[in-house]
This record gives sequence, structure tokens and C-alpha cells, in this order.
Amino acid sequence: MKERGSGILLHITSLPSPYGIGDLGPSAYRFADFLQEAGQKYWQILPLNPTASPTDNSPYMSSSAFAGNTNLISPELMVRDGFLELPGSGDISGFLQDRVDYEEVTRYKKILFSRAYERWKEKIPQDTTFIAFCRDHSWWLEDHALFQALAMHYGKRNWNSWPDPIKNRDGNALEMMKKALSGEIEKEKFLQYLFSGQWTALHRYCTTNGIRIIGDIPIYVNYLSADVWTHPELFQLDASGNPAVVAGVPPDYFSRTGQLWKNPLYRWQEHERSGFSWWASRFRHNFFLFDLMRIDHFRGLVAYWEVPAGAPDAALGAWVRAPSGPFMETMKKIFPAFPVIAEDLGIITPDVHELMRQYDLPGMRVLQFAFTDETAENPHAPHNLSRDLVLYTGTHDNAPVRGWLEDHATPEDKQRLFRYLGREYRADELHEGFIRLAMMSVADTVILPLQDILGLGNEARMNTPGTDTGNWCWRVTKDQMTTEVAGHLRDMSRVFGRL
Repeated sequence: MKERGSGILLHITSLPSPYGIGDLGPSAYRFADFLQEAGQKYWQILPLNPTASPTDNSPYMSSSAFAGNTNLISPELMVRDGFLELPGSGDISGFLQDRVDYEEVTRYKKILFSRAYERWKEKIPQDTTFIAFCRDHSWWLEDHALFQALAMHYGKRNWNSWPDPIKNRDGNALEMMKKALSGEIEKEKFLQYLFSGQWTALHRYCTTNGIRIIGDIPIYVNYLSADVWTHPELFQLDASGNPAVVAGVPPDYFSRTGQLWKNPLYRWQEHERSGFSWWASRFRHNFFLFDLMRIDHFRGLVAYWEVPAGAPDAALGAWVRAPSGPFMETMKKIFPAFPVIAEDLGIITPDVHELMRQYDLPGMRVLQFAFTDETAENPHAPHNLSRDLVLYTGTHDNAPVRGWLEDHATPEDKQRLFRYLGREYRADELHEGFIRLAMMSVADTVILPLQDILGLGNEARMNTPGTDTGNWCWRVTKDQMTTEVAGHLRDMSRVFGRL
């Protein structure tokens, strides 16, 4: 990332598709073509892990740090590859095209997946590719598939409420359940196999066409996950198996009481004692999936905000140090290149930036934040940027630029913005000004949310931090990504040396 380039932030779920949610099928390939036509080098996405309704289908609150989100499997590619007969067009006529209805999508795809598994399961002994996939990924796949089957069997994902022998992973009890639930376990492995095959093919297509994929790794995992159930010793749990303390961030730009994420915090002494082996496995897996990777909430690897379990909000927390030095030393020995972007937004202390400097990790800047106080010393203002960072007009947590000006910017923000730009901008034209500011900046890498490229408002916002309903639903429609849009972006990339 040490040469000038730019890319687009768009999660897979936001792609067009006739099946109610963006997936790894034809629309993903068309978007890769759009990126190439627009002269872009990067496609940044959000985490690909499974999501669930109780956590608002947030990709940052998954039941697995390793598994793929099976709702992203393309029915069209399943038909092409012989796993499924063509679904009836009437089955999908009710799906929204500009939003994701996760419950309807999940219900529908479960039916398709059951059909596909029944069609395929007799071929297991002959499918050497599937057998090899299960063997190569057994270190996470076995526990994940069993966890999913148990959650379905007991009707609840809270593993701490399962019968004690299962909750505590008694070997004999688990073997009995593996036999009893063998069909559901194998079915989940089959779905992960499909996901992996479709993702690998899409990634290969992007690579062939000069597009590098930037993935995203949440720093924390969900308590209701196979990871915590399988490795409780790695997390700060009490004697009953519940989180003793939970993650969050102190009061900030997004919330006056902070954000209470409720993820269990790591037992860092145990991670260090094991040589950070779980983390090494996690990075190795993600480096296989992506070309580069953003670590969400990177500062938590230096010091994290610890909130007592049961606290009403995050304001009652405190900073606690993590073993960042030994951690980074170990990761760099295992992964000398370590192609990571450090998300360093929010309250960042000098030790975080020193760690990034020491290991040559690029950070992030967001143009929207450049006008929330005086611009002269603001680190997000274009004149204060450096080459070795990634500049965004906004992230998945921000309102689109148009929506920010219409509904969130204060009169003081607007005054600073218009003084900086030299004139007033209407809400429907500000995205052009922001994109131009970003593209002309010295930052080697610029990432633009597709919402800002299209000049969309708050109806296209992906996530509002501090809220837990109605997020992650926005989708782009086919007719919004035109040849004219791609040509305009390509021309701007050429003008500012990013083509």
C-alpha cells in the first residue's frame, strides 16, 4: 500500500441479488468488473463471519471467528455447480431489492440448503474435494459444526445453559452428541465447504483483475460463539462461565455514555503463555481469505476498556493494559509481511501510535472528523495527513457524507467545512467535494464508501454505533452502478495519480 491507489468500501450483503441479500454470485463478479472499470485497486468489505438476529445480524458479533456466513452462498452458483435445481422464481418475488430482511433470507436459504444437502449427501464418499476441505480445516470446523448443531438441538445459542457435560465439553458426552447429531454436523460442514469454494473463486477473479481485497477482523468475539465455548480459558469468565468483565469504549463522538459491546475480554496471560497460538491461527486463516486486513479497534491490543459485567453503560469502565509488545513480536515472527491496517480512531494514546510506527502499520483518517473541531491541528484534516495511512470519506459507522450534512453536522461543523472548501455546498453535491479532497490528498490509499460515490443520504447508512436494531440492511440496486459512475471515478483516479 505504499503507492497511490484507491478503492471502494462495500460489504457483500449490500450487493444486488434476486435472493434478498448480496451474495458471492454473479453480482459480486459484476462489482469486481465495476471496480476495474473505475480504475480502483481495492475492494474493502466487512467481516465475512456468520451473523444472527439476536445481535442485529452484526458481522462484528459472530458465532465464529473462523466460519463463513452461509447466507452469502449464491443459489445461482449452487445451480451452476450441480448442488441445486433451479429455485422457482415465484419463491423470491417478495424479496426487497434495496434492504436485507435477514429473517426472511435466512428462512428461505435454509430451505434451499436442505434441498442441496439431501441432493448431495450420498456423494460424500466420492467427493475428495469436500473430504480434503474437512481435513484441512478440522482445527476449527469440527467445533464450529458441533456448536451449530448443539445450538439447534437445544434451541438456544447460550452454551452456558446447555447440560453441564456438554457445557463443560466432557469428551464422552460430546462423542455421544456427535453421533446423535451427525446429519446436522455434516450439513454445516457442507455449507462451509460451499462458502469456501465460492469465496475462493471470487477472490481469485479479483486477483486476476488487479483488485486486492481488504478484509476486516473484529478484535473481540461474541460470547455466544464456538470460540468461547471451545476455549473458555482464553476469556475472562467467572466460575459459572459467564463474562466477568466485558468490552466497550468510553464516551466518544458516537455516544455520550460510551459503547457497551458486551463481548468477553481476553485472558491475556493465557494467550501469552500459549505463544498467542489462537491469534496466530486466526490471522493465518484471515490472511488466506484476504490480501490485506483491517484490525477493528486496534487500540485494544495496547490497552482495552474494561467494563464490569452487568454495568448499565460503558461509562463505568477503565483502561487496562494488554501485552502489545510480546504480541506484535510474535505475530511479526510468524507473519513477516503482516499486511494489516490498524483502525486507530477514537481515544488514541501515544503508545498506540508508537506501536504502529515500530511495526510500520498504516492507520486510518476520516474526512468527516476533520470538521468536528478547528481544522488547523485536526489530524483528519487533509493538510495534516501523511502518506502512510488510509483515508476514508466515512466508514461503515458513519452516516454517508450527504446524510451527515443534512442531519448530523452542527452549524459550527458546517461553518468550518465551508471555510475549508472555500464555498458553501448543497447536501446533494458535498460528496463530490469530499471525494475530490480525499483523492487529491497525500494519503497513498483512499477508500470511498459506495454510498458517498453515489451521493446517497441517511437511508443508505450501514450502521449507527450505540444502537442494536435496524443496522446492516442497506443494499445498492443494479441501476445505481452505471458506466457513467465508473467512468467519472476512473477519470478522477487518473487526475490524482491513483489509476
